[in-house]
Amino acid sequence: MTDKKMIEDIVAQVLSEIGSLQAAAEGAKAELDGSFDGGISEADSSGGISDNGGDEAIEDITSSESRAVLLLKDPEDYDALIRMKSKTTARIGVGRAGGRLNTRTMITLRADHAAAKDAVFLDVGEEIIKRLGLFEIQTKCADKNTFLTRPDLGRSFSDDAIKEIKTRCRPNPDVQIYLSDGLSSTAINANAEKILPAITEGLTSRGISVGTPFFVRFGRVGAQEEIAEALGAKVVCVLIGERPGLATSESMSAYITYEARVGMPESRRTVVSNIHSGGTAAVEAGAYIAELIEKILNAKASGVDLANR
Repeated sequence: MTDKKMIEDIVAQVLSEIGSLQAAAEGAKAELDGSFDGGISEADSSGGISDNGGDEAIEDITSSESRAVLLLKDPEDYDALIRMKSKTTARIGVGRAGGRLNTRTMITLRADHAAAKDAVFLDVGEEIIKRLGLFEIQTKCADKNTFLTRPDLGRSFSDDAIKEIKTRCRPNPDVQIYLSDGLSSTAINANAEKILPAITEGLTSRGISVGTPFFVRFGRVGAQEEIAEALGAKVVCVLIGERPGLATSESMSAYITYEARVGMPESRRTVVSNIHSGGTAAVEAGAYIAELIEKILNAKASGVDLANR
């Protein structure tokens, strides 16, 4: 194939793709024109098409419905590819335009990247902290920039912060639970109100005493060690936002440690990860964590030590 012929084929593919997108947009607009009443359309409530206040409609390309659309033309096994897409958040079946990703895939990729950046740089909503009845403690990080560049400061507290923790929390509980923003405020916003009650209720129903929960801003996982020492808790469980990826920005993890102490090896932590709507649901994870904590208390061990029992 000559270079000229290759260029002509690529241009034809791009024009075909643009035509398909325009046709889809016109179809969506026509549907909205038939039902629009000046407010939010039925299509908007399902997460597909939303009204932007004018005559045009904008598709939410990050919605699950949009991600399910198969962009690969003439696949060898259409049904198998559909089944694969329903089982993974990986970008499969997206096709290409010449030697690059097609326009829709590229725009979705950029939208996911923006969501990941927001998860890192935005703060956990104050309203969520209030609804959960939590008080707030801050690590030695003065701001978000310090938190991102000085992980060591995100693992420790000032003397005044430790004093407040001791004053406001129940001493010597079996389990001390707290939440922390970590590297994804979005994860806390999405999961906290579902997972915290599930863990607390699961533990109290087992006769396990639970300390006063609170929220740590600009916190790293290692902050749990100073908290354990300050409160004399047998087990400390931190629910923290994980570093976001392009598949989801809502992933939370629970790091659970028996008799945590400053300077202990990382191998003593037990981790429950991938807690989000597309992984392990928050309520389900909460029930499992309560069961796991009971096992840790009975074994008097966590991390590798627990695995070896």
